[in-house]
Amino acid sequence: MLFRPLVALTLFGIALANPIKRAENLEVAVTGPASSVKSIDELKFTSTVTNTGAEAIKVLKYGTILDELPTRSFKVTKDGQDVEFKGVKMTIDLNDDAYTVIQPGQTITTVHDVAQLFDFESAGAGKFSFEALTLFPMANEAALTKVQAAAPSVEVEVTEDVATRQIVKRSTNVCTSSSLRSYIDAAYSEGRQLASVAASYISSRGTGDSLYRSYWGTNSASTVGGVFNRVASGGSSTLNCNDAFGVCDGNVIAYTLTSTGNIYFCSIFYNEVANTNLCRGTSVASRNVRGGTVLHELTHATSGTDDVIYGCASDQGLSNSQKVNNADNYNCFSTQVYQNTQC
Repeated sequence: MLFRPLVALTLFGIALANPIKRAENLEVAVTGPASSVKSIDELKFTSTVTNTGAEAIKVLKYGTILDELPTRSFKVTKDGQDVEFKGVKMTIDLNDDAYTVIQPGQTITTVHDVAQLFDFESAGAGKFSFEALTLFPMANEAALTKVQAAAPSVEVEVTEDVATRQIVKRSTNVCTSSSLRSYIDAAYSEGRQLASVAASYISSRGTGDSLYRSYWGTNSASTVGGVFNRVASGGSSTLNCNDAFGVCDGNVIAYTLTSTGNIYFCSIFYNEVANTNLCRGTSVASRNVRGGTVLHELTHATSGTDDVIYGCASDQGLSNSQKVNNADNYNCFSTQVYQNTQC
């Protein structure tokens, strides 16, 4: 990947002689899949970076846990040895767009699918340690310094499938409005987070779980989990803030053009709330979580789901074949799992 070649940035930092300070006002948390998984396809992690201070913090996002591009956001080791990184290195332009501003009290959530980014095949099956890269280059008036935030490593054992994966194209935001583009980017990340949380829940709880049975009946965990994993991987849609096909009538939130898999967001979409609002009184039944809407549309784009019916209670009354094919089931189930496990 190539940006305008004004300043070269390695993924290990800029001007290593510059001082490194402890990031006292940045809290980083990382959640991963179950402690033991069968395949590297299940290696999906969700990171949160929270500004606990009273002032905004402006940090470079590339090469850190804030970056969801196929760059190095983790150090991965097995038996104390580094697992070779196989992803993207880049050259960037240090303009304002290269930075992320974290406002006081704000939390930024990023989903990471690492299966394609490291040489797990050469390392072989076994227990891997994933250490988030939390050395954040920070802009200030004097110089580009760095702040280090602490985050515990996550250990996951991969018991079987470690075959090499190819890097796939991810969805692209083509919106030209900076404010709407930022909103869509956040919702897209949150939709992938919901999918990752749901896939991990199914992997750990299995088909005997009562919540699973209510939304999926007798459908297999691999079938339902496969849909969530494809969403968590990001898809290859374009994300649009313009109603190119005149579908937005005041009631439509978003839609997917089935012939291309591209997703279009209507004006009422921008009234929806972040995943974290599920921990602050937003009900699952309200279906107004922006990550859930993006997940719904991505199931259309990546798995060809249909709109059989809407409403969480109605979703649970469908037949087994309808449940696995109804996009709203994935929305309601994932937001309920998030509320049950993350709040």
